[in-house]
Amino acid sequence: MSTPLDVAVVGAGPAGLATAHLLATAGRTVRVLEAADAVGGRMRTLRTDGHLVDTGAEMIPSADAYPATWRLVRAIGLDTDPEAIPLVRDALSVWWGGRARPHAGRPLGLLTGMGLSARARLDLARLLRRLDRAGLDPAHPERAGLGEATVADLLSRYHPQVGERLLGPLASGFFGWPPERAAAAPFAAHLAASGSTATWRTYRDGMDTLPRALAARLDVRTDHPVTGVVTGPDGVRLDSPRGPVTARTVVLAVPAPVALRLHPGAPPAEREYLEACGYAPMLRVSLLLDAPMSPRGARRGFAVMVPDDPLLAVVTADHAKHPGRAPRGRGLVSLVASPAAARDLADAPDDEVGRRLAERAERLLPGVAARVRRTIVHRFRYGLPLPETRALAARPAFVDRPLAAVDYAGDWTSLRPCSEGAVASAFTAADRMSARLTTTRETIPTEAR
Repeated sequence: MSTPLDVAVVGAGPAGLATAHLLATAGRTVRVLEAADAVGGRMRTLRTDGHLVDTGAEMIPSADAYPATWRLVRAIGLDTDPEAIPLVRDALSVWWGGRARPHAGRPLGLLTGMGLSARARLDLARLLRRLDRAGLDPAHPERAGLGEATVADLLSRYHPQVGERLLGPLASGFFGWPPERAAAAPFAAHLAASGSTATWRTYRDGMDTLPRALAARLDVRTDHPVTGVVTGPDGVRLDSPRGPVTARTVVLAVPAPVALRLHPGAPPAEREYLEACGYAPMLRVSLLLDAPMSPRGARRGFAVMVPDDPLLAVVTADHAKHPGRAPRGRGLVSLVASPAAARDLADAPDDEVGRRLAERAERLLPGVAARVRRTIVHRFRYGLPLPETRALAARPAFVDRPLAAVDYAGDWTSLRPCSEGAVASAFTAADRMSARLTTTRETIPTEAR
């Protein structure tokens, strides 16, 4: 009979792998179970035809903005190579007036314009100053004091261009949030914490660099779906077509709707929050090109937000993000669908999705369709948490829940849709599981498989 597991972690995205790493480092026996055939979750990178194709658009700001991520990066030694996490030059632009307007999201943009009028830039500075002085905590958006205000409500107090050309497209393009539905508090807290886009970095070897580095140190079982968790006096049983696994405790590092389905017996405070955590679907198309192309005005830049487009929210020139993303002389461009298009095209065939988004991209990248060698469509039913006011209202009770044999990790636990939200949740989950294991000494007399 093998030694029983202390912790089984369901999900090998950054939240699950970081939780497992922290617990294993503390001396706990941990196994990670992942339904997919590779680790990374929404931070997965495909390696095909000499390209590194990121399934998402994750960027890494400074350590001040992403302290949990950088703490983990340093702990596993990813920062020992100075070229492993390079800066991305001119990372973010806005498409307006027939070209990309650079320096979005950085102080220089207040001078160069970003496609905004002088009055709009003054109002943007006023908004950013207000958020900076508000002491917002991205780990506790429910404490922001913004009540039931939505992102649209927050922006309505400022010049229309601030919302229509910059911050509205930021919410919809990078988070998939319709501004009229998403609560203002998580958006404001994330905006205040993230700082200037001039600090944005990327992983040279693909956005799955951190998950792969963590997985290499852990007991990870891919192609191992979990269909349910059942708590009992001797621990938790995880049901799976691959056979049951038992452990003293379990961390569900999966989207909230999946966690709710796996753990229908969750206590009321947990269940209320899980039910309140909505999600925005994400749809992204990667185009492998026979030559590099960039939107006009963004020769060096990476991401271009596209305001007021029914189909297209963001265009990313991935070969400009880092030269290793595409072979020399080739190009790699990704197209992020708008929130409405992500819903409407969720079940459309890949060729239709690729064709329609590429057609919309022609005004930014004339002739792009003729240069496409291959199209890859990435779909996430549970793309990013979509925080609504009922989730904010339910969160205090969820945060104050007692220790239990089943716990959670993921960016949805703080309503912060980014890798920092995921990694920060891992530190919380690991602390809670350690405390639970310390106070409960029972062992599980069964074989962990």
